[in-house]
Amino acid sequence: MIEMKDTISLTRDDVISTEFDGGEGVLVDLNSKRYYQLNETAMLVWRGLEKGSSLEEITREMTAKYEVSEEQAAASIEKIIAGFQSYKLL
Repeated sequence: MIEMKDTISLTRDDVISTEFDGGEGVLVDLNSKRYYQLNETAMLVWRGLEKGSSLEEITREMTAKYEVSEEQAAASIEKIIAGFQSYKLL
């Protein structure tokens, strides 16, 4: 389980992100030539990881932007990060 104080490093410099006006975005894995469409929430998490924010900081940002509890935000963030890890984007 991921701890809230944890900071997850983006160790791959071959994965680039682009954010669109509506907050959604895409990740492109330059090695595999695959791209991944991200919804607004996943893009918020990715941007936080890019900035080196802790999971606690990302949770605060999510609860400030959306009407969700801290517990809901933390669960969503954990699920999103697990998805990034399953696609080997982290």
